[in-house]
Amino acid sequence: MSEPLTNVSLLWVLIVLHGCLGIVTGREVCYYPLGCFSDEQPWAGTPERPLAALPWSPEEINTRFFLHTRQNPKQHQIISAQNVTGIGASAFQTNQNSTFIVHGMGHKAENNWVSDMCKAILEAEDVNCIGVDWREGSGNIKMYVQAANNARLVGAEIAYLLQVLQTEYGYPASKVHVIGHSLGAHAAGEAGKRHQGIRRITGLDPAKQLFEDTPEEVRLDPSDAGFVDVIHTDISFPLGVGIVKPIGHLDFYPNGGKNMPGCPPKLSDLGNMDALVDTLTCNHFRAFLYYTESIRRREGFLGYPCDSYKSFLSGASFPCPEGRCTFMGHYSQLPPALKAPQQIFYLNTGGSISSFSSWRYKVSITLQGTRAFMGKFYVLLPTTGGGTQQFEIVSKKTAPGGNFSGFIDVGLELGPMDNMDCKWAPVFLNIFRCQFGAQRIEIQSGKDGKVSAFCGNGTVQENVLQKLILC
Repeated sequence: MSEPLTNVSLLWVLIVLHGCLGIVTGREVCYYPLGCFSDEQPWAGTPERPLAALPWSPEEINTRFFLHTRQNPKQHQIISAQNVTGIGASAFQTNQNSTFIVHGMGHKAENNWVSDMCKAILEAEDVNCIGVDWREGSGNIKMYVQAANNARLVGAEIAYLLQVLQTEYGYPASKVHVIGHSLGAHAAGEAGKRHQGIRRITGLDPAKQLFEDTPEEVRLDPSDAGFVDVIHTDISFPLGVGIVKPIGHLDFYPNGGKNMPGCPPKLSDLGNMDALVDTLTCNHFRAFLYYTESIRRREGFLGYPCDSYKSFLSGASFPCPEGRCTFMGHYSQLPPALKAPQQIFYLNTGGSISSFSSWRYKVSITLQGTRAFMGKFYVLLPTTGGGTQQFEIVSKKTAPGGNFSGFIDVGLELGPMDNMDCKWAPVFLNIFRCQFGAQRIEIQSGKDGKVSAFCGNGTVQENVLQKLILC
């Protein structure tokens, strides 16, 4: 699973070497009934795509379609555009929507995240879930250029299957959602270009190398489906492998699009190759993990429309402007008050593999105490495990009567509370034996702007809990 990105920079070494040796373009290959593929511009011979390669044949790539439905959730059936009778005899339901899931480089579509995602989707919806397996053509980092071009043929094969479904069974593309990770996202885009009318395409951290800044015909773009949403999780420079710029109707940048919580720094495991591989792929793989969890925890991935991650962190678009926020992941949809044909959204996620969902709140505190002091102030809120977690709101010079606020991301949506706890701690030694307390704490939900206020009396010593009650 982690073989593809053992050395991201190797790709660019290969590109430089190829540039020194020269580039041969102008070739074309045709595969009936999929069509023809060229290595002329913009597919090669450009600064963004200096290397030329044609897709392998369908026999070499050996794309297979693994069908899961509620009738066969554990054991997939293989369907094929070349076997129309077999499709009719399978569990494929022509009266239900279909979701295609396309993996990226070095992956497959069984016994991994693809089958996990199908399972989650089928628990939520009665659909046809189809894993697109092109493992024999998806390669590894040493053949990345070839794999990137093989993805074109995979997209053509998806489009051909959709054409057969429409011709033989009257099955419309408007019932189809294609989800693609990394190179699979661009394969999904190719399918949308070749078979018009696909309802939705979701790009999960679409591959950057050989696709960033290319014309729309080369990569996933908004015209490929009625609705194109994209999740960016690995845009860091220089080792990020996900595309940086927005390429959909809605583009989500969780945690700013890089340094996902729970992922180690990319250069933290240079002495351990296995650990280094996991480190390099962690951010990139978060995209499909976030999507899978979003199926089960819909409201834990609310995106806020902002110009930058910095403005999001500072409170822009908080609480959600009416009709302009939307969910990242499975339940994403165009906001009713969308102000532009393309919109960028930001959000933060949790860092635990068991709980990535997160809810954003603004906490405002009015302090009372004996004197001005350098201190930190914390609120304690419930967690998914039934315990509490402390969140730092203030870390500066505090003064009695002062008002302070901060934004926090909590692992569960806060329900009604009758009371809450807080505490404070000094930054330096508390030589004057100062005491502080919270006179009032307000917690505002980012989702709907609702405010809960809690009132307190008196002061407490450092690291002693103070209980406030609902005002």
